[in-house]
Amino acid sequence: MNVVKQIFGTDLRQFTMVFALVALLLGFHIASGGNMLTPGNMQNLIAGNAYVLILAIGMVMVIVIGHIDLSVGSVAGFVGMCVALSARDLSFPWWAALLTGLVVGILIGAWHGFWLAKIGIPGFITTLAGMMIFRGGVIWLSGSVSVPVPPELNVLGAGYLPEWGPAFTNLNNSTLLLGILAIAFYAWSQISTYRQRVADGETRLNFTAVIIRLVLVGAVLAYVTFLFGSGRPGTSFPVPGLILVFLVIVYHVITQRTTFGRHIYAVGGNKQAAALSGVSVAKVHFFVMMNMSFLAALAGILFVARATSAGPTDGTMWELDAIAAVFIGGAAVSGGIGTVAATMIGGLVMATLNSGLFLMGVGQDKTQVIKGLVLLAAVAFDVYNKQQGRPSITGRLFGDRRTSESTTDSTKVAPAAPTAPGTAES
Repeated sequence: MNVVKQIFGTDLRQFTMVFALVALLLGFHIASGGNMLTPGNMQNLIAGNAYVLILAIGMVMVIVIGHIDLSVGSVAGFVGMCVALSARDLSFPWWAALLTGLVVGILIGAWHGFWLAKIGIPGFITTLAGMMIFRGGVIWLSGSVSVPVPPELNVLGAGYLPEWGPAFTNLNNSTLLLGILAIAFYAWSQISTYRQRVADGETRLNFTAVIIRLVLVGAVLAYVTFLFGSGRPGTSFPVPGLILVFLVIVYHVITQRTTFGRHIYAVGGNKQAAALSGVSVAKVHFFVMMNMSFLAALAGILFVARATSAGPTDGTMWELDAIAAVFIGGAAVSGGIGTVAATMIGGLVMATLNSGLFLMGVGQDKTQVIKGLVLLAAVAFDVYNKQQGRPSITGRLFGDRRTSESTTDSTKVAPAAPTAPGTAES
């Protein structure tokens, strides 16, 4: 029993969203007559939702510090239009247009960060104004018509990993190599974590649990590799998915392994305590908001690259899907709790719902109702768990103790501040 607890944790309800994701995939696969878990559908699922998942990476950081960004969809649409117009009207090469879009996103984030960090206007109000400004801006710039983007950008939004090497594998070898590297990296991270915890004096750890976890996760990664690598010729793991995986790794490291990441959780848990310990709250607010708009710009570029044109309605309501992914992933409404890895699970749940319901012929009206109910149920369940003193839903699976320890860290920086765990100051 102790081994089982070390594999899955002391409370299986921590894995609710993981189990829900697996159940949704299998359920929709059966209900759709075997059309869900196919290479083509899964490739489209990742490529078609990568931009929302990228937004969710930045959104979880914004929500952890106790704020929310309502402007990300409008910023993404505005940046996409800037990229298209700079290429068409200013004759920028594709790479210069791409860099222009990223710079515009960073400047917009600095604008939002200034009003929040320096003036003190809450992020909700700041970004609500930004949503109005940049939604109007994209319609104004475009003249309410679509503008084509350079065809060279299409690989970023709709490209696949190249094929090379021997054909006897019967798989796309780029995807096969990516899967092998993923399995090796996960094994290395789990064994390193085990050794570190043993070195720290934890004597009740069982190496058998680590091995079983490696086998289970390795089997899942192997199946995913086969699924993405066995599609029709010319397809493989999508380039937008590769960009997403890279960003997940980078931001996981930033939030879980760096001083700035610890400051984000400290500010979200108790900003007064964080300030007393020497953390620059204004600096954290500024850079988190700037980073959010940078990721929104990247998401907008990937979307227009896939669509081959930028339109005046691009980005509409994207912020709601990103926010839903964060909360389904177990982030606290009050701030201080949430991880990038768990947010990806939440985002994949939403993407799976979209894809599965579409395959079953469910209309957009009913799809929105179902997604809203799923969001409400997930947040209600997570609130109940936290009221019972349990950690958030997916924290233990990925080895992220930040979900359950983030507020502990924030109280450690200033022990005298008697703030309840998971409580963020407004």
